[in-house]
Amino acid sequence: MKITYDPNADILQIAFFQGAVEETTQISRGVILDYDGDGRVVGLELRKASQRMDNPYEVSYLVGTANLDKPQPKVSD
Repeated sequence: MKITYDPNADILQIAFFQGAVEETTQISRGVILDYDGDGRVVGLELRKASQRMDNPYEVSYLVGTANLDKPQPKVSD
């Protein structure tokens, strides 16, 4: 997975898989999904990211299965 943020365009991009994008769909204003030839979501683009999240430069992730009802530990560098 690769996460990039372009502050000039204010776009956050998340690539889940490497590969060619065959289709792109805007699922909500400023939220775009990229699909490969098999219909898998390979990427997500979030426009006006600084207005949609606390800090587009900060990235954290959870390890294991997420249970959204319980607080999960953060993993950091």
